This record gives sequence, C-alpha cells and structure tokens, in this order.
Amino acid sequence: MTTSDSAVPAAPEVLPVEQYVAGLAKKRMAAGVLFRDKAGRVLLLQPSYKPNWEIPGGAVDADESPWATATRELAEELGWERPLGRLLVVDYVRPQDSRPEGVVFVFDGGVLDETDLVGMVFPDGEILSAGFHTTAEAREKLKPLLADRLVVALHAAEQGTTALCEQGQRVA
Repeated sequence: MTTSDSAVPAAPEVLPVEQYVAGLAKKRMAAGVLFRDKAGRVLLLQPSYKPNWEIPGGAVDADESPWATATRELAEELGWERPLGRLLVVDYVRPQDSRPEGVVFVFDGGVLDETDLVGMVFPDGEILSAGFHTTAEAREKLKPLLADRLVVALHAAEQGTTALCEQGQRVA
C-alpha cells in the first residue's frame, strides 16, 4: 500500500513566540478593596476626576499583580498601608464604551469604624472625600455595574466565600 503525497498532512507551522504573544487577547484588569463598618455600610470614595464614586482601588499596571494594585491604590488614595484580606469577587466585564473586556478583583479590607476615617488625608488630590454608605446610598453614587459587584462582594464577605461574576452578576 502506498501513500500519496497529498494524503500526508503537512506539519503545522510553528509561530515564533513574539508573533504568538502579539496575537493573544488583551484584557484590562482592575482591583479594589471592600471596607465596611459594623452596620454593613461600605466605604466609598469621591474622586476628583469623575462624577461616580468608587471603592478604593484602580487599574492594574503592566507587570503588576491585582493584589499589588490594591495595596498600591490604598497607599496612593488613602495613605493606608494595610494587609489585604481574602479575595471576595472575580468579575468578568464584557467590552463596553470602547474599552476592551476585563477582569476585576475585589479583596476584603475588613471592618472599620468612624474613628478610622477621622483626620483622613488624601495624599495625591485624586480623592475629595470618603465615607460609609448603605447599599441603597451606594446605588445612587456608583455606576450600576460596580453597585452590583459591591452587593455580591458584601454577600461573599458575609458567607466566607469567593464569588465569580459576569458583568456584576454572580455566576458561581
């Protein structure tokens, strides 16, 4: 039995590493920290550069882990050096408003009280104010996606779990 040349599959062409890596999907990443008080209110920050409030956190820089981002942002925004608690939420965010898809991580910052906010100074001028807010108040101040993610993070903190979300909605 003979095999014709056309029946033998061609060996797959191996891409150079640089070409392979250049073709990989690019995702943006962000990390935040959920702080709450004994009444279950959440710490929100009022940024100076946009109308919507936020939780402490921000975009992950190149060659930076999400947990390093959360720690860095606490220092930059609030002047705090605190250990992070466990991971509460991983949220996949679909592309929107000309932004690529992304992944957002929310870490547990723990329970604070009003005395933790007394004399708070915002080192870089990026934050105008900070305070504790109920989830209803938070829904008025946050973008809907972050408000949804925040509610899931609160439940995860109460339940001692980590939630997987898509677009702020718990999927696991």
